Amino acid sequence: MTVKPYREPSIIIIGAGVAGIAAAVTFKKAGFEDFVILEKGSDVGGVWFWNRYPGLTCDVPSQVYQFGFAPKADWSRIWATGDEIQRYHADVVEKFGLREHLRLDSEVTDAVFDGNRWDVTVADGTRHRADFVIAATGVLHHPFTPDIPGLDEFAGDTVHTARWNDSIVTEGKRIAVIGSGSTGVQVVSALQPDAATLTQFARSPQWVLWAPMGLRQSSLVTKVLSAFPALRDRVYGVSLWASGILADVVLRPTWRRRLVQRFARWSLRAQVRDRKLRETLTPDYQPLCKRQVVSGTYYQAIQAANAELVTEEITEITPTGIRTADGREHEIDLIVFATGFHPHNYMRPMNLRGRDGFTIDQAWEKGPRAYRMSAIPGFPNLFTVLGPNSPTGSISLQYAAELTSRYITRWLERFRAGEFDTVEVTEDATTRFNDAVAEAMGPTVWNTGCNSWYFTEQNTIDLWPFDRKTMTAMLTEPDDHDFLINRNAPARDSAESSTR
Repeated sequence: MTVKPYREPSIIIIGAGVAGIAAAVTFKKAGFEDFVILEKGSDVGGVWFWNRYPGLTCDVPSQVYQFGFAPKADWSRIWATGDEIQRYHADVVEKFGLREHLRLDSEVTDAVFDGNRWDVTVADGTRHRADFVIAATGVLHHPFTPDIPGLDEFAGDTVHTARWNDSIVTEGKRIAVIGSGSTGVQVVSALQPDAATLTQFARSPQWVLWAPMGLRQSSLVTKVLSAFPALRDRVYGVSLWASGILADVVLRPTWRRRLVQRFARWSLRAQVRDRKLRETLTPDYQPLCKRQVVSGTYYQAIQAANAELVTEEITEITPTGIRTADGREHEIDLIVFATGFHPHNYMRPMNLRGRDGFTIDQAWEKGPRAYRMSAIPGFPNLFTVLGPNSPTGSISLQYAAELTSRYITRWLERFRAGEFDTVEVTEDATTRFNDAVAEAMGPTVWNTGCNSWYFTEQNTIDLWPFDRKTMTAMLTEPDDHDFLINRNAPARDSAESSTR
């Protein structure tokens, strides 16, 4: 009888946010222990570590915004705050014993495939070698600050919401908030009550769905869900199912979409009675076209006596304030940039080189593209979790990350069994998938005429245009016809080299 060779794959996971934690837990539960998690921050949580601005709240209900393998019954609020979500991720890392695999303050600068394995270098010069690299770098982690003339001469404080400085005093200050997305809406709502004045600069207003974001989860609900795990799991399952309705809303022009859009218009009309201000706050595109903003306090905040909405273009920043195109200078003590991120960087700016020195910039010359969010042609034994086309606008990120991680695990198990040494998705399979994405994007609400961060520089929409059922079908079992599977060398002794 022929016994298949056995070798334990060594794995490097880049990132310790939602994607990285999902991958690490999934691998560990499948019996893979030889992995290291390289995280550039000083703690886990990804976007929930980097973002600590006032008013930070998740706009996805808490009972959905959690891992299926780590249910949490005792959320304090229906929509959790950023610090509670950060603690949740830290607790998951502790619960599943990931600390021993974790290397904090380890920003990856280079990841190079040498023909057999990956050579990964972090900023301090430490090098790691592994059979597989899992890029779990996330989407929103490179802050974007607009290049406004005069910014360097401003005498007051400046801060980006993704790099909040807790030492900054906001009470009694004349505050400018630049940006009108979810972050801008949240920070305006949080800072307005105690500010001397608050001026929001927003050239493009957003549709804001009303919701009681501060609603607390009752102690009775917590007790019942804690006492009955089966019920808790049922609530999670129903929540995932309900989130599928959102996918239907954004993917197809159904009655559900029209109903939500009508509610968005009602939210504005019911809360803003001043006709002139309401007209200023009314976007020129369909509700849901951009990343939907949800708030129960923003419209009240922007109508307060100490608040003002400015839609004139900013022309320059002076030592004492902000000047707009109408010639007006707004006196400011503190500028808050709620201007978002470079959303399509993913692994970049690291030096990522695959087969024959092929770079990620070469691979993505026409924009970020991958095969089913999980693999990139030219990069053997590299997989992405929440990579290009991740469902930031429709389906639970945790569900997508767990599903992708289980899909990658299938490849790890086959490597361990000695079935291959390298695996690489084909260009043809990737092209077919991206062609299907482009076709499916047609009837989506994101394609109805707005300019959002969902669009790449090449004018493609970097989202998932399919429902959860389709995602599950695509990422359950690998299709060998879509991959180059190579068996090059005799089985390597599993003790030869490790990531540790």
